Amino acid sequence: MGMSVTISAAAAEDAEQIFKLQYLAFQREAELYGNYLIQPLTQSLDSLKAELAADTVLVARLGDEVVGTVRGSVDGDGTGKIAKLCVHPRLQGHGLGARLLRAVEEALAGHGATTRFRLHTGHKSESNLRLYRKAGYTKVGGRTASDGVQLVILEKEAKDATDFAVSA
Repeated sequence: MGMSVTISAAAAEDAEQIFKLQYLAFQREAELYGNYLIQPLTQSLDSLKAELAADTVLVARLGDEVVGTVRGSVDGDGTGKIAKLCVHPRLQGHGLGARLLRAVEEALAGHGATTRFRLHTGHKSESNLRLYRKAGYTKVGGRTASDGVQLVILEKEAKDATDFAVSA
């Protein structure tokens, strides 16, 4: 009998599982860029716990195991900032990343003042870029991260989130 993956708000006690998953899931990105100093791999557990307390953090669970996660927050300008979307390597390519993205968009849109969503990914991260484009994001700029990775910044209007959720 198979188990289904459920998405829900993260709890404080999920911190260590999220921390380990993030470290595992971002290894492929680090390898792609030849840079193991990317922020998801160098983030401290205390920093992650602070994000859990302050931001919207969702987890995907398969039974008791955290197999995906995403974080978001809304700034004073109404921009929903989405970060650190990751899925366990053994479950990648099955739509879980898209489900997490929709879920965090819906959660951030629930704040009422959210007008747009913004996220970023490395310029060589084709599977991430494909996911975000399919979800309606377009490139609005770029920057170099403190670790030297060239990032692509993508946005979409918040109203598009519900359109995407309905059509997906």
